[in-house]
Amino acid sequence: MPTADDDLNQQNIDRFNAIAAEWDSQPRHVETASAVAEAMRVALAPTGEESLLEFGCGTGLITAALAPHVARILALDSAPGMIDALREKLRRHGIDNVDAKVGDLPDNLPEGRFDAIVSSMTMHHIADTDALLRVLFDRLKPGGRIALADLDREDGSFHGDKPDIAQHGFDRTVLADKLNAAGFADVEFTTAHHMERTLDDGTTRRFPIFLAVATRPG
Repeated sequence: MPTADDDLNQQNIDRFNAIAAEWDSQPRHVETASAVAEAMRVALAPTGEESLLEFGCGTGLITAALAPHVARILALDSAPGMIDALREKLRRHGIDNVDAKVGDLPDNLPEGRFDAIVSSMTMHHIADTDALLRVLFDRLKPGGRIALADLDREDGSFHGDKPDIAQHGFDRTVLADKLNAAGFADVEFTTAHHMERTLDDGTTRRFPIFLAVATRPG
């Protein structure tokens, strides 16, 4: 029987399918992805030999930025339209170390463990953060690391009346406690970017985007 979470997820998929073709034409999307990808690269300091999972990859702006720095990326998104856009980007740029698949977390993840798991602006679409973090911990190799970017806790202004938002950002202290409870160690937060957004009332506001990095103990 479908649940409220199933309905929320389908709304999410439908909305992102509808906007996939125009996503990269929005300068703020490109600017945010560039800043977050660079923050991830610096924090993770990949050697070029890592296997990486990116969930909620969208059109692959971050995927394409990180691909030259790792051995392999499995890029997942629940919206087929986003994956179609990513596959076209991979073809156009000759990127051959990325496997782009339709799928989501925490329920639909291929088998295997990864050296690193990354995501940007996806967690706020997932209702059960605790379940998500447990899955991420399980799918990391010992010593593996996560780098998760999302909004600081806000009042709902960022998304306005969009129906597919599970959480209005995250309190860093609360999220750190959840990461520790899931088994992660060495939790660190930085501010990766500030996104400027015009709100429903016409005013402009800058929203901080954090990057949370943590390790599965070896």
